[in-house]
Amino acid sequence: QVQLVESGGGLVQAGKSLRLSCEASGFTFSRHSMVWFRQVSGKEREFVAGAWSSGGTAYSDSAKGRFTISRDNAEDTVYLQMNNLKPEDTATYYCAARPGFQGRSWYDYPYWGQGTQVTVSS
Repeated sequence: QVQLVESGGGLVQAGKSLRLSCEASGFTFSRHSMVWFRQVSGKEREFVAGAWSSGGTAYSDSAKGRFTISRDNAEDTVYLQMNNLKPEDTATYYCAARPGFQGRSWYDYPYWGQGTQVTVSS
């Protein structure tokens, strides 16, 4: 059974850092692109960063230069290192997966975790 479990969220002050983790099981991790999205209540789920199965990465404009996505295929885990956090980064962060794919639309991804909350205070 496919499972994605996020962890690492919390409450931090602006300018601080967090590292999110997403542990995957139930599918061939290395063949799947792994992506982080975030969502604020009442808003559409928003692309943050992607680690493609082909080896490349991508970032939203807001994440570029501050966040780094990485993956450990041996441990079936994808990470999101978030530095210089801002209050506008406050959201629930989700990881998602799709085999052999590159895309930024949340509705293209079939596998999702339950999310981890990130709150950045000013």
